[in-house]
Amino acid sequence: MTAPLDRLVLALAQVNSTVGAVEDNLSRARTARKRAAELGADLVMFSELFLAGYPPEDLVLKPAFQDACGGALEDLARDTADGGPAVLIGLPWMQDGFCHNAYALLEGGRIAAVRRKVDLPNYGVFDEKRVFHPGPMPGPVDFRGVRLGLPICEDIWQADVVETLAETGADILLSPNGSPYWRGKDDERLAVATARVVESGLPLVYLNQIGGQDELAFDGASFIVNPDCAVAGRLPAFEECVARAVFERGDSGWRCVEAPDAAQLGDDEADYAACVLGLRDYVRKNGFPGVALGMSGGVDSALCAALAVDALGADKVHAIMLPYRFTSGESLRDAEDCARALGLRYDVTPIAAAVEGVEQALSGLFAGTQRGVTEENIQARARGLILMSVSNKFGPMLVTTGNKSEMSVGYATLYGDMNGGFNPIKDLYKTEVFRLCRLRNRWKPFGARGPDGVVIPENIITKPPTAELRENQKDQDSLPPYDALDDMLECLVEKDMRVAEIVARGHDVETVKKIERLLYLAEYKRRQSAPGVKVTKKNFGRDRRYPIVNRFRDPGLSARQPDFAVAAESPAGSARFEE
Repeated sequence: MTAPLDRLVLALAQVNSTVGAVEDNLSRARTARKRAAELGADLVMFSELFLAGYPPEDLVLKPAFQDACGGALEDLARDTADGGPAVLIGLPWMQDGFCHNAYALLEGGRIAAVRRKVDLPNYGVFDEKRVFHPGPMPGPVDFRGVRLGLPICEDIWQADVVETLAETGADILLSPNGSPYWRGKDDERLAVATARVVESGLPLVYLNQIGGQDELAFDGASFIVNPDCAVAGRLPAFEECVARAVFERGDSGWRCVEAPDAAQLGDDEADYAACVLGLRDYVRKNGFPGVALGMSGGVDSALCAALAVDALGADKVHAIMLPYRFTSGESLRDAEDCARALGLRYDVTPIAAAVEGVEQALSGLFAGTQRGVTEENIQARARGLILMSVSNKFGPMLVTTGNKSEMSVGYATLYGDMNGGFNPIKDLYKTEVFRLCRLRNRWKPFGARGPDGVVIPENIITKPPTAELRENQKDQDSLPPYDALDDMLECLVEKDMRVAEIVARGHDVETVKKIERLLYLAEYKRRQSAPGVKVTKKNFGRDRRYPIVNRFRDPGLSARQPDFAVAAESPAGSARFEE
C-alpha cells in the first residue's frame, strides 16, 4: 500500500477552452498535462466544464454532445495509465437520466471518482437550473491519501457544501470555476473564498476559466488561500498559464508553501484587457479572418480600432472612413492620424452618391415634409450598408462601435451604425471610453499586438463628441453632459434606483424622467444589437431582461412610497419608438 503523501505538487491549468470544441479541448488538456508533468506535478486541475466549454447553455441537452464529452473523458482517463499526473477536469455527466455539471478525477488509466455540482446558479448571466440537475451533498475524494474536497464554482458561494466537505474529512479544497469577469469581481471572489476558509479551516484553491465566450470574458486570475486566510498565490489575469503550487502537510494540517504571485490589474486595466480578450476570442473561435470597422474620427471608433489591433494585430484590421458633407476636415485628419498610429489598413469611401441616391428614391414619398432625423439616419444606414458589403465581400467581421451610454438612450440607428457582429465597447459608458483611451496611450496589456505609446490622437479625446449628421451637431444638443448622463444611467441600469433617489444625487427631475423614458423606449433596439463584452455587473443582454412592450414609468417625486412594497402605475399615454 502506498504511503499517504505529505507533499502534493498541484498544477493549475488556467487554459482557454471553447464551447463545443470537444476534441480541441481534449487536445489542450493533454498539452497542459504534459506541461504539468514537466513541472513535477502529482495532479493537474482544470476549470469548470473544461471539456465542454463554459457556458454550454442548451447545447448540453443534446445527447450527441453529451456522448462526445463522455468519450473525451474516457480517452483522457486512459492517458493517465502512463504514470504521469492525475487529472481533475469538468464535463457534463449523465447519471440516472439526468445531466449534471460534474468534476472527475482521472488516475491510473480510469475514472477514479466523479463529483456533481450541488448549487446551480440561476441569476444574472447564469441559467444552470435550465440545463443541469443538482447533485447530492459530496464527500471528499481520496487521492493518494490526501482527501480532496471538490466544490464546483457556486458550491463555495454558500456555506453548506464546504461545511459538509470539512465535516467528512477533507484536507484541501480544490474549486474549479467558470466565473466571468466584471469590474471588481476579483475582490468578490476572494471574499467568498476567504469566508469558506475561515469556516472550514482548510486551504482553498480557486481555479478560474480563461477566455472569451460570446459576451462573457473569463479572466482567470486564479488564487490560493491558506488556512490563516493569507493569499498564498495568484495566477495572472487574462493570461493562459499552467502553474505549479506545492502543498505540505504539517502538524496543523495542509498549507500551500510555493505558488506564483502575479501582479493584479487595476479596474481600468482589467476592463481594457477584458475587451481585448472578448473580441479576440469571438473573432478567433468563430473563424473570422479579421475585422472591419467604420472610422469616424471620434473617440468610440478610435478605441474600438485600438482594441482590435491589440486583439488581432494591425494586419487583420481594416478601418474605413465614410465621409459626407457634414464630416469635418478635423474628423478626416483625426481618423487618418489614428489609423497611421495603429498601423492598420485605412481607406476613405465617400457616401454622397449612396445618400443622395436614397433621398432621390424617397423624394416622391417624402414630398412636402421637413428634413429631420429620418434624413440624418439615411447617412448612418448608407455607412452600415457599405461596411456590411465589405464584410460580405471579403469576410472580415464588422465591429460595431456604440458605447453603453448610446445604447441606453437609443442614440444609435438600426441597420446603420448598429450594424455588426460584435461590439467590444457595448458595456462601457462614454466617460469610461474616454478614460480607456487615455489609459491605452500610456499602457497596453500583456500580449497586446498593437504598438506602444500614443495610438489615439489627443484631439480625438478632447474635442466635443458629435455624430456629424447635420451642421454643427454636438451630442449635448440632445443629451445631458456625459458625466451627468452616465451617472443617471448607472443608477437606472445597474442599481435600479428610483427617480427620487437619483434626483437626490443632484440631477434635475425632468431630465431623469426623460432619460428613464429613453432607456425604456430603446429596448427594441438593444434586442437587435450585436453582442458585446460584459465589463459591468449588469450588462445589456444576459444580465438585464426587460420587456419591449413596457408602459411603466417611475412617477418620481410625486409617488407615495408604501411601507410594505414599491407600487406604482405608469401614467396614461402612448409611447412611440424613436431613433
